[in-house]
Amino acid sequence: MTSSEFENFLTSIKPKPLHVLDASIPKSQYIALDLSERNTELQYVDVSSSKEFSIYINSYLKQHNAKVAYGGYNELRNIYNRSTHFDSLSEKRNIHLGIDLWCAEGTSIFTPIDGEIHSFKNNTNYGDYGPTIILKHNISGTVFYTLYGHLSLASIANLKVGETFSKGEQLAFLGDATVNGDYPPHLHFQIIKDIEGYLGDYPGVSSKKDLEFYLQNCPNPLLFLGF
Repeated sequence: MTSSEFENFLTSIKPKPLHVLDASIPKSQYIALDLSERNTELQYVDVSSSKEFSIYINSYLKQHNAKVAYGGYNELRNIYNRSTHFDSLSEKRNIHLGIDLWCAEGTSIFTPIDGEIHSFKNNTNYGDYGPTIILKHNISGTVFYTLYGHLSLASIANLKVGETFSKGEQLAFLGDATVNGDYPPHLHFQIIKDIEGYLGDYPGVSSKKDLEFYLQNCPNPLLFLGF
């Protein structure tokens, strides 16, 4: 299946809106958030401090009378300069491959479609995902994966590989800065076509050199969620 065919497939499987957060939150309380290098406001925010970064996120939500700020797919971000986790020998990784949903710690995360636990892990590098769950989905023979990063430790405490979750079932909770890689609370949600043998982890940020491959393997989650 080509990348364009896979995108069409993702669009076709949502006759009704799919949700990873509480379905009762109206779309009017979601607001798009730009964290790219184009956002000049971030020049005045110490994003290396989860406390200062949280003040910025919470102020943005309050300003727009919103509960959730979202965005970030294929977004070139300077915020990854805070951690050597995103450095490489050839080129820095600074282009985001999923979408982020910024909201309160402890927020419940729900399974958007039927799936099973493929793997889970606590990715503890500074700036990394923290507790992470990957679900495997099989719809009419088409297999793909969804990744949920920056969760609470309790979210992965009693999981089992192969455990099944139905659409709309509570999967996890958002973690806070002490466990989520030192960020303001948010969900990193990513769709992955080929998991490439990864377990409990998959690159969520790309270098420019590798971007073409990752954009094909990780299509825009907004196609799936229907924003």
